[in-house]
Amino acid sequence: MLNNLVYLLGQRSILYVLLVVNLLGTVYGYWWYKEQLAITPPQFFIFVPDSPTASLFFVLVLVAFLLRKNWPLLEAFAAVTLIKYGVWAVVMNIAAGIAGATLTWENYMLIASHLAMSVQAILFAPYYRIRVWHLIIVAVWTIHNDIVDYVYLMHPWVSRSLQDYISHIGYFTFWLSVVSIFIVYFYAIRKGRKKLYLP
Repeated sequence: MLNNLVYLLGQRSILYVLLVVNLLGTVYGYWWYKEQLAITPPQFFIFVPDSPTASLFFVLVLVAFLLRKNWPLLEAFAAVTLIKYGVWAVVMNIAAGIAGATLTWENYMLIASHLAMSVQAILFAPYYRIRVWHLIIVAVWTIHNDIVDYVYLMHPWVSRSLQDYISHIGYFTFWLSVVSIFIVYFYAIRKGRKKLYLP
């Protein structure tokens, strides 16, 4: 069943649907960050809107797939960041509720949409053509982004109920980066992995 789903994802009609959905999500994501970006120093702009930038990478990957091409470095960026920031947003929203914040429909929408981000990154792994050197570049970028977020405090805003736990969030985020990189290696690079070709 899972194999059939993965094969179905490679069909052009599904790719077009996912392109539209991810593009709309990307635009909404950048809009979501508008207030934080308004007070962010320009040199940090690229590091602040993490989730929409991850989905933008995936939009470009989908464009390449529709052109029957592979852009492996973008695939690596998309896969690692979709998994990382998808899981991060799910955990932060749930943690906020546990810490006492009232979760609204927006929180549940964010949980669902970011969970979908992570899942689609893994499901498309058989179509990626990532190599180790691509993943090394993405690993450096991802860890650097963590440093910017939690040393220079450019991390995405979190619920007030979590403000006292920023150092713990930074620690969690670093290890989430490591795990996301390993997941991409396991599903998209390691010898013997499942590999599919675009129809």
